[in-house]
Amino acid sequence: MKSSTGKYYIGLDHIRAVAIFMVFSWHFMHQEISFTYTPSFFPLSLINEGHTGVSLFMALSGYLFAKLLDGKKIKYASFLWNRFLRLAPLLFFVVTVIGVHQYSIGVPFELYCLEILKGLILPTLPNGGWSIAIEFHFYLLLPFLLYIARKSNYSLGFAICFAILLRLFLYEEVGQIQRFAYYTIIGRIDQFLFGMIAYQMRGYIMGRHILVIGGFIAFSIFFWNFDQAGGFHNNPSYPSNRLVWVVMPTFEGLTYALLIAWYDNSFTHSTGRVSRFIALIGTYSYSIYLLHFFFYKVLILIMIRYIMPVSNFYIALCYSVLGFLFMVPIGYLSFRLIESPFLKLRTNYIIKNDAERVLEVRSCNHLDSSDG
Repeated sequence: MKSSTGKYYIGLDHIRAVAIFMVFSWHFMHQEISFTYTPSFFPLSLINEGHTGVSLFMALSGYLFAKLLDGKKIKYASFLWNRFLRLAPLLFFVVTVIGVHQYSIGVPFELYCLEILKGLILPTLPNGGWSIAIEFHFYLLLPFLLYIARKSNYSLGFAICFAILLRLFLYEEVGQIQRFAYYTIIGRIDQFLFGMIAYQMRGYIMGRHILVIGGFIAFSIFFWNFDQAGGFHNNPSYPSNRLVWVVMPTFEGLTYALLIAWYDNSFTHSTGRVSRFIALIGTYSYSIYLLHFFFYKVLILIMIRYIMPVSNFYIALCYSVLGFLFMVPIGYLSFRLIESPFLKLRTNYIIKNDAERVLEVRSCNHLDSSDG
């Protein structure tokens, strides 16, 4: 999907497609299916513990905005307005649909509205909307982060160290840090920051295949052990009191940021049919993310009833692929009918410098003389 600056990066839409499949599989395979099984092929633990797909989205956001805004000045109000147009219409639709249902079953309207208002700060927005609130928190911090990044190459790294120390302090005070690390900007800030750092270091990361693949294998083994130890919900319980959650956002952010910068800069991405189809899934990923909560329980129950019961991870994974493909046309309809009309209202928030204005004038003059 093109940004409001007119830029489009098909490789980043490929990454969005991977991230949304991970998140979809996490909900699809673990909400209505009672099996406890860690896949023997260790990278598949990233699907079995697909909640980590949210971390991939966060790192991608940090990388993308660092790429779009590199060395540029922005009209911050216009930037926020564009992000509002990008995220709010579909979220408002989902909140309204759920609100009507809640009211029909007797939930007081005022109570529901209060939960939605709290969701601007706390993780109370439905259908995964809590992650949209974290994105908004990142947008509020973005001008400051861009400022300190321009002042020093090390400032974002220092910010990550500060976030780790803050989580360690909260862990000592509260006794657990999983909720803060997973559901708030206190944990997620690492992933945004690593995304921004990866863009700064893209020249170093480009073509470093052994470094990136080795890092991914190490991270996959780490996540496989995390999966075997009980994963998100049973390590040993929820919320977990394990110290690993202090650094979990850091490990995820570092690994995914490396992968994003490597994939974006080391390859010429095809525009063939398969590539475009995967990219379209990335384009529809926001719709699939918010809307799949309405469908996945029905889909998995239909598959269990009419195909076969689920007894292990691999059957669940096959069902997840089928369910995900079912969501693609729903994502397309949502994107066209709900998202796209508002995207047309976006404005350019980049402030052009004098050199860019001169080039633009020369280009217009050239076009005028060509038209004759």
